[in-house]
Amino acid sequence: MSTDTQDAESLSNEEQDELLQEVERSRSHQGLSAAFVALIGITFSAFQMWIAARSYQFSATLPGIGTVEIASLQPLQVYTIHVTFALVLAFLLFPASTGDGFVARRLGAIVPAVSDRLGPDSPVTRAVERLRDGARWAAIDPSLRRITPLDACLAVISLLPAYYVVTSYDEIQRLATFGIQSGAPLGEAVPPLEPLAAVLTMILPLEGQSGAFLLGALGILLVLEATRRTLGVVLMSLIASFIVYARWGYFIPSDSAIGALAIQPDTWASIVYDLWYTTEAGIMSTPVSVSVRFIYIFILFGAFLEMSGAGKWFIDLAYSMTGTRKGGPAKASVVSSGFMGMLSGSSIANTVTTGAFTIPLMKRSGYSPEFSGAVEASASSGGQVLPPVMGAAAFLIVEFTGTAYSDVIMAATLPAIAFFFGMWVMVHFEAVRGGIGGLARGELPDGLAKFRAGWFYLIPLVLLIYFLVIARLSINRAGWYTIIAITALIAVVAAYDERSRVPLLGSIAAITLAHTAAFATYGVGLVSAVQVLLGLESAADPYALGAAAGAATADLGSIAIAVSTVFLFARPQANAPLLELDDSIDESARRSAASLGRPSLADNAGYRFGTFVLKSMDSGARTATTVVIAVAAAGVVPGVISVSGLGPNLAALIDAVSGGSILILLALTGVAAIIFGMGMPTTAMYIILVAMLGSPMEDLGVWVVAAHLFVLYFGLMADVTPPVAVAAFAGAGVAKADELKTATAAFLLSLNKILVPFAFVFSPGILLARNVNGQWGLIGWSDVTELRFFLPEVVVPILGMFLGVYALGVTIIGYQYSSVSAGTRTLYAIASILLMVPEVPLLVLEGALALAGVSVGLTGLSATLLLRVLGLAILVSLSHRNYTRLSGTDLESATPNPSEA
Repeated sequence: MSTDTQDAESLSNEEQDELLQEVERSRSHQGLSAAFVALIGITFSAFQMWIAARSYQFSATLPGIGTVEIASLQPLQVYTIHVTFALVLAFLLFPASTGDGFVARRLGAIVPAVSDRLGPDSPVTRAVERLRDGARWAAIDPSLRRITPLDACLAVISLLPAYYVVTSYDEIQRLATFGIQSGAPLGEAVPPLEPLAAVLTMILPLEGQSGAFLLGALGILLVLEATRRTLGVVLMSLIASFIVYARWGYFIPSDSAIGALAIQPDTWASIVYDLWYTTEAGIMSTPVSVSVRFIYIFILFGAFLEMSGAGKWFIDLAYSMTGTRKGGPAKASVVSSGFMGMLSGSSIANTVTTGAFTIPLMKRSGYSPEFSGAVEASASSGGQVLPPVMGAAAFLIVEFTGTAYSDVIMAATLPAIAFFFGMWVMVHFEAVRGGIGGLARGELPDGLAKFRAGWFYLIPLVLLIYFLVIARLSINRAGWYTIIAITALIAVVAAYDERSRVPLLGSIAAITLAHTAAFATYGVGLVSAVQVLLGLESAADPYALGAAAGAATADLGSIAIAVSTVFLFARPQANAPLLELDDSIDESARRSAASLGRPSLADNAGYRFGTFVLKSMDSGARTATTVVIAVAAAGVVPGVISVSGLGPNLAALIDAVSGGSILILLALTGVAAIIFGMGMPTTAMYIILVAMLGSPMEDLGVWVVAAHLFVLYFGLMADVTPPVAVAAFAGAGVAKADELKTATAAFLLSLNKILVPFAFVFSPGILLARNVNGQWGLIGWSDVTELRFFLPEVVVPILGMFLGVYALGVTIIGYQYSSVSAGTRTLYAIASILLMVPEVPLLVLEGALALAGVSVGLTGLSATLLLRVLGLAILVSLSHRNYTRLSGTDLESATPNPSEA
């Protein structure tokens, strides 16, 4: 980065890794173990890239032979392999214990207790000590740098259920008819286990249990253990409780207060089959399907884009545009962190990596450490509501609601802009209040020069939107094409310099034209056309010229990669003036080159390009591991609800608790989302809550997309809500600030995520949606021209939302043009509520009147419009009075104190 961030407050790459390890409790491997884990991650990404490019058909085209079919996998087999990759990586990346947990501490107290009772020299004491040392060696990794024997064992065992699913799919199909116990015994299902199966049968009561049942149960237990390691004991316990409920929920008395939760009796055999061997319910159901088809490929897209240096370039560009303004560093953080949070989908990782640049600059400009860390954490978590990627959330919403991707991102755009507008307003008010200016222009990169140097980073994002919205390609195919585009761009940039630019670009253009001619002449691509000329293949029907050009253009990325690779090998020592990859790429290149005994390779553009591709694939796999485990585990909840018949009863219970009140139901959903989301990935929280609360919200007339976005917004609040607030604590670690104060400030800065969802649920016009004869959809030009609808139902709520967000910013910071007293803050808060969600006070009044025996509806359009006008009048009046109080004395007396909020 061009700005000077290498001061005492900055974090090095090693410190960033250590902080991420501390928050995520993941390992940092060294040596051979690092290479082995990276190889598995790269293989995982390669498998997913093939799925995106070629679907579930695995084949290879050999010259002179033709296409050789390798395998054709069924969805269940693909999903199981997907989950198995994540299980193996989870056991290798996350330790069973670091020795500081509750259970480890209790067990560790046994040896001192025995020593005190029997003496240190007692044979019993020595035996217990040896047992403790053996257990520590086998399972505990306090340094987060060692793969223990237990980890290796579990990683190998994880392969067994996948082996059975891949090799015995015909038998699995018969299980649906004849039952899971009709499968072959364990030794026959997995022949290498036959000797072990005989021993296990003598030790455990496994007689009569089929291999399908035992391997399915093993798979479920492995998912639970991986969930405990990666996501914590809370989520693991929740998932396990649903499994136990599926077996023994019939014990709940039907005439009790919670009788609606009673279900029909079920057997373990049926439960294991439903949770492991079906794609309609359970672990291998819709959430994992979405992960296979959509989520992973876009996590990989984000990894490629970040490793390409786009993140660093975007941060520099944001600072060049806003850095000299009041509070410029914080405003740049809002923009850049939102952008990178959209791509990464991880609030914690984005807070640490982006915050390593932004937080030191915020502190240097005058913001307190707590406020700096809070801004970064809040903006990073908010990035997951920012289209077009929205982390992984957009794809889950598409799948669960059946709504077109373009409609989802259109609906999500204005609320996301409102959230970041609110963040911008608050950091501005804090800057004005504290007299915090921007950085000197000399300390910032030149904006125009920076844009010229990296404008090509925008091409993949433009292509992504084109593929999804205009070309309407499938989501995974669009993700695959954008990854190819990123790789092609970096390949060209790596091979490009003053000497090579003409032959490089000319070769790409010439081969593309030849490729077009091949399609137009022989109906096949250039390589196949050569084989046709050699008599090795037959020609196909020629393409029309336009179709040939389109087919050749689709292969332009592959052509650019191939040509650039040839140039890189032909000129290994060539300079690459435009190549500015992420710092972690250069570090990995140096380490790997040193391990090969050729440190000079680290400066080779071709070697750096290869490192970029492999590091991106490895990074994507590591990021995806937690997400895949989360969606696999969370799939148990809708699976149990579906197969147990709990759904209708649960909806009735929720309706009874809420009393049919949409306000109470939304409040319950919001609180549940925050509680469930504490320390839990957004994807898992979303899946669980949508399964339980999505239908009741729809039954009360909420648009399905609005209901799902509501859950998403509140779930993201958990990342900055004390006492867990994992993203805020990560921000505090980077800022070297007090954790609780940082979390409190981040929570307050994120309050927009509470009011904005209420606003778009009550006023779907904010989502550009309209209900016509019971059918929801986005508005069109005919709706825009219908002014009687468009102005009061769309324009007024949108303006009210933005004005309300502005008023909320004044409320939280306590400053506008001059300082704002505590009592006046209350009035700003009232104005914010009236402008954004006038339905809330009206519904509260309705409820109070109902308790008094008066039934009346108050939430009509005229009433809400009147309250919005009143809110606007309050805001204008307060703003005018605050402006008239503006004086030099006010400005000098205002001191920055974020904790006042």
